[in-house]
Parts: sequence; structure tokens; C-alpha cells
Amino acid sequence: MSEHDDPGLDRIKHHFAQRVITQARQVLEIWQRLHRTEWNAMTLKELTEANDRLLKYAQRFDQTEHAHIAEQIGDSLRQVAANRGRLTSPVISDLSQLMQSLSRTGLRHGDQLDSMALPPLRKPIYIALQDMARSQRLAMQMEYFGVTIQVFEESESFRRAVAERHPAVIVMEVDFDGPAQGLQLAAEIQTHLPTKLPILFFSRDEADTNRRLAAVRAGGHEFYTGTLDASHLLEKIENLTRVAYYDPIRVLVVDDSRAQALHTEMSLNSAGILTRTLLNPTAVMSHLAEFNPDLIILDMYMPECTGTELAKVIRQHERYVSVPIIYLSAEGDLDKQLDAMSEGGDDFLTKPIRPHHLIATVRTRAARARSLKARMVQDSLTGLYNHTHTLQLLEDASYHARRMGQQLTFVMLDIDHFKQVNDRYGHPMGDRVIKSLALFLKQRLRKTDHIGRYGGEEFAVVLPDTDAQAALRLIEEIRKRFAEIHYPTQSDSLACTFSAGIAQLSPDQDINDLARQADEALYSAKRNGRNRVEIHGANLAG
Repeated sequence: MSEHDDPGLDRIKHHFAQRVITQARQVLEIWQRLHRTEWNAMTLKELTEANDRLLKYAQRFDQTEHAHIAEQIGDSLRQVAANRGRLTSPVISDLSQLMQSLSRTGLRHGDQLDSMALPPLRKPIYIALQDMARSQRLAMQMEYFGVTIQVFEESESFRRAVAERHPAVIVMEVDFDGPAQGLQLAAEIQTHLPTKLPILFFSRDEADTNRRLAAVRAGGHEFYTGTLDASHLLEKIENLTRVAYYDPIRVLVVDDSRAQALHTEMSLNSAGILTRTLLNPTAVMSHLAEFNPDLIILDMYMPECTGTELAKVIRQHERYVSVPIIYLSAEGDLDKQLDAMSEGGDDFLTKPIRPHHLIATVRTRAARARSLKARMVQDSLTGLYNHTHTLQLLEDASYHARRMGQQLTFVMLDIDHFKQVNDRYGHPMGDRVIKSLALFLKQRLRKTDHIGRYGGEEFAVVLPDTDAQAALRLIEEIRKRFAEIHYPTQSDSLACTFSAGIAQLSPDQDINDLARQADEALYSAKRNGRNRVEIHGANLAG
């Protein structure tokens, strides 16, 4: 038997790959956390040490892609150390791109090594309910979504499990193992933890304010009453446990004073905020399109134009209507400041300004703008991207794929016989199926894949750096697993399937044609019997 056929060797490879990916996730977690505070020697050291471990594991276990990225991250971090810990915009930009590349290396559920899928990387979810049968039903439904569940019947086994391994999330009934004992148990285990474990509390009866306050103090993030629904729990768990590549805040500074612009840039860079300075205000539109900032800082008085005039020009373009504009000026006249803000501005900061004040203002404004933008581009039922934004992401991904010489595929999915689900079980059940498929896709795709609700029961997926055959294997695995989910109803249980069509981007192809091809493949799958996946232009199916 050759080494390639040795199942024991395969298991070792899987273990090594999992260890490297787990370490990569730790690097991404630290990167994400760094953007909540200003960088300093301690945070730089923490990121450097985590990346050094990633490089060591990747080299030891022959994971060349991870090793290459870790080496480049290490080079960038050494530049920071050589610059006495000060960040510059080029380094922030390089690190951002490298972290984005690192986030793409994590294998999706359904990706395979030597025909064996990697086990899930998430920590387990602990369920502690009074009714064991309810716990088991809930666990079975949740495990379809690729999460690991551990169920408990009494307090002592729960305590031992928490002492041995901290879970990602705890689902705890307030009366677990006795009246109000769940609340006491939750408070007890949190006592000596530096960071509280997230807990989702449940009560069969409506709870008063005192019980809800006790739940909050014990680390409760939600309080469910009456019934527990697996899809609702998983949505919350997904939000609580999401680890993703974090894109730094991007700020465009327009100021004709080189010294002032440099001072502003250095202050923002110290907080990991990616900054571009522009001394010529008349060139602002080309830089906006290329840099795509989250926020703009304008000087009030420049030789070519005033800040308010430039703000009006920016606001004339629909794409930049909601981008926050902050005036940064020595102007101390309050009336003039208010007039400036009434003409396209969102805030006015007076020079000289303390760096901490500037950073806090930029972060607050940019975070709010990102949140608002997210709401504007999301589908309200599923939280996925809406139709319009999905096509925008497809266009951006196609541009990136051509520039980087990478493959790109577009997938369209449609739930089979969905009208019958609505007619027989009602629209609430139909919504539940739609939401569960949305969550299923989010659980099993990379964070850098884009998932949208295209309309009704139709979904779309943008898969960067993925060819049609890889997409086929991935969507096939998702299709098979989704068909295994059962939704309890009053009389029986419901299972649903979906059909999908795949199209791969070809040179010089526009996104409208790519979307049309995916749609044609989808309807071919429908005509050929449903519950299948087809590639445009190929007679391939599951």
C-alpha cells in the first residue's frame, strides 16, 4: 500500500491542516480585536507571536499557502517594529490585503483533503435544558448546520465540561436542574472568567424583570420564552461566534497643508485606520472612486476651493451621499461651523485637536456609516445581501478576478416546490425554510464568499478564486446536507431541497451574461428533475 493510500497518514494530514487553520483563525481574531483599540507595543507583540506560531505550524506541516502568507505578514510587522511601533498607511494596506488572503485559506465545509472533509473548527455549543427529549431534538436540528453540540442532564456534569473546555455558546434553561438553578449555575461558572461566556437563556414561562436582570448579569445575550427554534438560535450563535477578516476603516484626508495632512494621517494610522492624504482638492473624485473611503476629512479653507464647496461636489454623486464628511479647521466661529455642517458636513472639529478625540470621532462616525450601509444592502428576512448589492459584489469580484488572474464562479439556487410549502404549511413556515437555507449557506461558505437573496426563494452566491468544478463539489455537498433537515409541523415533518446552476467567468465576459448563464443552468436543473446542480454548458449533475 502506498503512502497516498494510507488512511492513517490521511488522518495525520487532516489533524495538521486543522491545527494550521485554527492558528490562522487566531491571527484573524487578534487583527479584528486590534481595530477596537489603539495599537501599542503589547498588541503588536501579541499579533507577532500569533503569526510566528502560524508560520512555524505551516512550515512543519507543509502548508505552503499559509506559510507564504505568514512570512509576508511577518515582514510587514518587522517594518512596524523598525519604525518604533508606528504604523503607516502602506503597511496597514499591506496587512489588510494579507489578512484578507489569510481569511480565504480556511477550508469551507465540503472542501476536502484526500477525499476526507476536515472536522468543524468551532468550539462546541452546550445545551442544558430540563427536558432531555427537547434537548436532543434541538441538538439534532442544529447539528445539520455543522455545529458540535453537547447536551447535559444535570449540573455536575455541566460544571466538569465547562472546566475542561469552554464552549462557544451556552443554551441554558433558567430552571435547569431545579427552580432558578440555571441562573445560579450560569452566574457561578462566570465568576472567575476574564471574559464571560455568551449564554442564551430559555424559560418555558414568561419571566419577570428580576429574572431577566439576573440573566443579563450572568452573561445572557438573549432570553427566549415559550418555545426554542433551532434556526433562531443558530442565527444568534452565528452572530456571537463570527470570526471574519476585519477591513480597517478607510479615511480620505483632503488638506492643502502637507504638515497638517501628515499629522492627521499619523494620528489615524496609530489606531490602525487606513488613511490617504490628498493635497489637491480638485482630484478628489478620482481618489474617491479608487480608494472608496468610509469617511472624508476636509479642510475648510484651501486655495482652489472651500471645504463646503468640495462637500457639495461630493454629495452630487449618489454613491457618496451617505459617506460621513468631517470638517477639520482652525475656524472658531460657531455660526460658520454650523453653516458648514448644513452644507454637506456631519461634524466639525477645531484645530488643534487631540489625537484621541480625532480617532474616537472617526471611529464612531465610520462605524455608524458602515452599519447604515449594511442595513441598506441587506435583505430584511435573511440578513443576506439584497439583489442589487449582490450584482455590485459580482461586478467587483469579476474586476478583482481579472486583475489577479483568478477564477470566479456565480451560482444561483432556487428552493424546489416552494409554492407548495407556502400553500400547505403557510408563509411563516416558508419564511423559516428561506431563513434556514440562508443560515446553512453562511455556515458552509467562506467569509469571503458573497451570498445574496436574489428574490423570493432564489439565492445567489459569488465564489472568488473558485472554478466551476470546485463550485460543483461544494454546492453538491450543501445540497445533500440541506435535504436532510426536517422542520417539525403539526401533522408531520417537512424536508425541502433546492436546485442550482453554476457559471464560470470567462475572459471579457460581463456580469449580466454570467448571471444569465447561471440562470440558464438553474432552469436546466429544474427541467431535469430538480434537487440537482448543473454547470452551464456541461451535462453535469449530482
